[in-house]
Amino acid sequence: MSEKDKNIDREIDERKNEDYIKDTHVEESDEKEIVDQIRGFDEKEVVEQIENLLDQKNYAELKEILTAMNPVDISTVFEEMNDNKIPLLFRLLPKEEAAEVFVEMEADAQELLIRGFSDNELKEVLDELYLDDAVDIVEEMPANVVKRILLNTDSDTRRMINEILKYPDDSAGSIMTIEYVSLRLNMTVSEAIKRIRRTGIDKETIYTCYVTDSSRFLHGAVSIKTLLLADEDDLIKDIMDTNYVSVHTHEDQEDVANKFNKYDLLAIPVVDDENRLVGIVTFDDAIDVMQDEATEDIKKMAAIIPSDKSYFRTTTFETFKARIPWLLLLMVSATFTGSIITSFESALATCTILTAYIPMLMDTGGNSGGQASVTVIRALSLDEIEFGDIFKVIWKEARVALMCGATLAVCNFVKLLVLDRLQVTVALVVCITLVITVFIAKIIGCTLPILAKKIGFDPAVMASPFITTIVDAVSLLVYFRIATMILHI
Repeated sequence: MSEKDKNIDREIDERKNEDYIKDTHVEESDEKEIVDQIRGFDEKEVVEQIENLLDQKNYAELKEILTAMNPVDISTVFEEMNDNKIPLLFRLLPKEEAAEVFVEMEADAQELLIRGFSDNELKEVLDELYLDDAVDIVEEMPANVVKRILLNTDSDTRRMINEILKYPDDSAGSIMTIEYVSLRLNMTVSEAIKRIRRTGIDKETIYTCYVTDSSRFLHGAVSIKTLLLADEDDLIKDIMDTNYVSVHTHEDQEDVANKFNKYDLLAIPVVDDENRLVGIVTFDDAIDVMQDEATEDIKKMAAIIPSDKSYFRTTTFETFKARIPWLLLLMVSATFTGSIITSFESALATCTILTAYIPMLMDTGGNSGGQASVTVIRALSLDEIEFGDIFKVIWKEARVALMCGATLAVCNFVKLLVLDRLQVTVALVVCITLVITVFIAKIIGCTLPILAKKIGFDPAVMASPFITTIVDAVSLLVYFRIATMILHI
């Protein structure tokens, strides 16, 4: 702890000894007013109020405000504060709430606090964390900080953290926690409830309990609702649900998250090859996975290398590195489009009006392919489509493409004749190309993501930018071939 922090703590203690907190303690009505204000949480107003109280060194009222806030909101407020103010505010929080706030903070803010903590302070925070949250923090921190974290945890916790870290990234094992309630087959309901009361306080969730034997083999699950509604003498083996849903330790975390959505679960057991219970994944972790996977897919579909950091936490250079590789690749691939136009330069010179409709054809093709690809990618992520469905998907998209292409062609044909006053033959070239372009774009857009997933690539990579580049080249080839045939140029 720095000398500055020690002085601040000393000042707080002195004020307490002088009955400062007692004299300035917020009355019950004022406390209610604070709670009501926090419920209508306005980030800017709260940040401004906290900064004013810090300047006034009114730590008692600061503590009242922070205690009335949700830990997530406190972490949001901390993001808006100067780094030198965060440690002081954090030390005003009660121990349990401080741990909850710490979990919600950004990795760089966590690192800032850890570096400023004394060993005792760090141990207090770590002792309050659930195991999966501790693992997440260890994964985010640099090596020297990780070493200090592990030194301030007990041997059992350290061993369990290391075991979870051995599982592959993005697997069920890497996001699970071992803090669950286990019951035995021959327990009575009364004994089970006593066990939950005795051990539940340290568990991630108690709403679903898991029934195992001495070797941790998973036999079933039982909910708190079932226990409360059952007779006290009923045996767990008679009331447990044996038709439970579980996942393997190496199962992909996105598949785990999808099971939460499919089966409406609050927690899901994680088992090994012998169906022994290793841990559980809770709903809050599944939500994080869904958000991370959705963000990753969106960035890939926009031709950006995914990053775990938020927008403002990502430096300008890191943003540049995430975007430039795909831009370079797409730029190089776009040179094929230029080569196609150059090869038909003489035809364009003969009928220059054709040049005016190249952007419209390329954009329409790209948009059509993008629609199909995004729809199929989302269906793949939700397990609505498998590789065996590829021909059904093609058949459906082919019919959609013909209807869309015909509608666009008819509307465009009228526009070309009435507004642009083109010759009928030139209008036919443009409209026939439009129908074919839309058809090809939708077929490419729906098949590439399915094929990508089959060979092990992320389907999101085959989204709009990549497909648009392919469709642009194909649409130009079709355009000039049709123009050559109909206009004889």
